[in-house]
Amino acid sequence: RTLDDLGLACVVETGARFLLDPHRKHQPTLLDPDPELRARRRDFLRRCIDIAAELRAEAVSFWSGSPSGPVGYSEALRRLAVECRRLIDYAAARGVRLAFEPEPGMLIERTEQFGDLLALVDEHPLLGLTLDIGHVHCVDPQPIPDVIRQWHQRLFNVHIEDMRRGVHEHLRFGEGEIDFPPVLRSLRQVGYAGCLNVELSRHSHMAPVVMAESYAFLSRLMGESAADSD
Repeated sequence: RTLDDLGLACVVETGARFLLDPHRKHQPTLLDPDPELRARRRDFLRRCIDIAAELRAEAVSFWSGSPSGPVGYSEALRRLAVECRRLIDYAAARGVRLAFEPEPGMLIERTEQFGDLLALVDEHPLLGLTLDIGHVHCVDPQPIPDVIRQWHQRLFNVHIEDMRRGVHEHLRFGEGEIDFPPVLRSLRQVGYAGCLNVELSRHSHMAPVVMAESYAFLSRLMGESAADSD
């Protein structure tokens, strides 16, 4: 009700760095060789799907994780696809979309690899993309506007922040290398109308300052982008 009253939309994020294992960041994952540990992550994601259904969230955002033992890409991808299928079935029964985020350093870190996963789940319409603009700049070989145009029909959620090529560090706007006007222009051109979420998790200690400057930065650029399209 509060979201509706304020005219807000939301996405359920599922990073949970040390929630499931207090000693290992982001573990266990859907790639874990131990079925019981995979089930722990799966059950957590199902709970997030339940919450998303109650909130009428835009999507549940999640990622692959990294293999915890020696395993080839194809085998790990198949394991991930099986788990994603289970989550898709669970989400479908509750009317919730799943937004997969390619994450630098994880099994799936580039959008082309998301395409590999999508093929293994028969391109199910409920599995879309959380496109992190910084991640694309960090590891994807294509320019960001090209990636947006290629994947616009699967864009369920967008993260945005500044970043440098090859360095996975989320930065405040202006501290990295990203040219943002073409990014926002491309999002507008493809008709993206979902959430645009600033992701600066390491800046929580200064959240009021970062929130205000991020809002001002994006509002200005979005206004300029709208003017350019007129």
